[in-house]
Amino acid sequence: MTRDATLDAVPEIAPHPPDNAARNKLVIALLLVSTFVVFLNETIMSVAIPHLMVDLGVTASAAQWLTTAFLLTMAIVIPITGFMLQRINTRPIYMAAMAIFSVGTLICALAPGIELLIVGRVVQAVGTAIMMPLLMTTVMSLVPPEGRGKTMGNISIVMSVAPAIGPTIGGFILSQFDWRFMFYFTLPIAVGALVLGAIKIRNVSTPRYAPLDVLSVILSALAFGGLVYGLSSLGEGAEHGSAIPSWAPIVVGVVAMAIFVWRQIGLARNDKALLDLRTLQHTNYSVSLVTAAIAMVALLGTSILIPIYTQSVLGLNTLQTGMMLLPGGLIMGVLGPVVGRLYDKVGPRPLLVPGVVAVTAVMWALTTVSQHTAIWQVIAGHIVLSIGLAFTFTPLFTTAMSSVPPRFYSHASAILSSVQQVAGAAGIALFVAVMSLRSAAEAAAGEAPLDALAAGIRAGFLCGAIVSVGMVISAWFVRKGNGDAPGGHGGH
Repeated sequence: MTRDATLDAVPEIAPHPPDNAARNKLVIALLLVSTFVVFLNETIMSVAIPHLMVDLGVTASAAQWLTTAFLLTMAIVIPITGFMLQRINTRPIYMAAMAIFSVGTLICALAPGIELLIVGRVVQAVGTAIMMPLLMTTVMSLVPPEGRGKTMGNISIVMSVAPAIGPTIGGFILSQFDWRFMFYFTLPIAVGALVLGAIKIRNVSTPRYAPLDVLSVILSALAFGGLVYGLSSLGEGAEHGSAIPSWAPIVVGVVAMAIFVWRQIGLARNDKALLDLRTLQHTNYSVSLVTAAIAMVALLGTSILIPIYTQSVLGLNTLQTGMMLLPGGLIMGVLGPVVGRLYDKVGPRPLLVPGVVAVTAVMWALTTVSQHTAIWQVIAGHIVLSIGLAFTFTPLFTTAMSSVPPRFYSHASAILSSVQQVAGAAGIALFVAVMSLRSAAEAAAGEAPLDALAAGIRAGFLCGAIVSVGMVISAWFVRKGNGDAPGGHGGH
């Protein structure tokens, strides 16, 4: 037996006999609840920027660092989680993640100014970055192949409902209380999850030695951090009339990424890679990864443009906007387990293809919005978009993770999460930059401000619609993974 085959046959996680079923269910449930809390935190602040600008006396660009710093930290920390999940057992890494997140939330709640508030958001992001790869890796290790669709459906609830209700909760809190109550709301839930985890969670993994290449960590931070920072800054640069400064960190990110990839390929020969890119040799995983990345561009780009459109063009307030987006998010969450069970029966393609077609159709429909569009049309479009995404993410995540051997689970989840962060930042940057440039051009041509902004928003959606066509094409090449079959190559 070759060395590679031997490694394939030795999973990172201990086997799951029937007497451990109750323990495994409890561990996954706690991870789901905790991940829900940290994901809720990602979007709860999206409606708070105007309030923070007034209360803290800062500019929009300074306040935007609350989001940029969060994304930047996530992009830097996530690639390291592949190493952490191999070296550290389930309980201590869970406790560390929730403790870090809770401390960050407390810092935000007590912050007297924007500087400490940004520090708190960075600390929160460190905890958040650990949770999603931990959840994905644990699920793939504990749940047998025939039940993974259902469990991944539950994960899609976390990924869809939490971000969807975040702006609604944030809007409600801001309409009644000070902005600090957004963190006072999250803190007891986070501490409760930490305490419950300390009492109930058990180790379900078998840590093994994994070397840490310090140069890879530095290159990873420059690569993912540079890309996310540069992309996040594009929209702001366009809004101020020049996007040129934003290209500097993108260039640094691209160069660092090229060196990072080259080094990982070399280190993988001796199983010393920070992110083992041999995962990408499994074709089905790579196709699923690309499709998920395009879906994230559509999701986050739309999530930033729709609130701008409803508030700045249609004249809704933050609470009304949050309530308008709530039905789609809740429907997406309800469909998660349903789509998961269907996946276990029919595989990815019968679900994925209609899902991406629905998403793309809505993106094209949004290219026609104006200041005269009825609110019910926007709500209906968002609901159809949410249904399409529900039929997209669960099959993609399940197929991607099922297409690699067990020893690659931690690397596969870290790569998937990293690509999501970069794709999300790219979606926001792309949509906002196109919107800003088109709006400025329309205003310079003498259009009224509302007409100019509406034209910019249509241009942003058009960009997303064109990108979404790629998702429709790639979805046809996704097929069901080979699961945990020993030595299985899952679409290699």
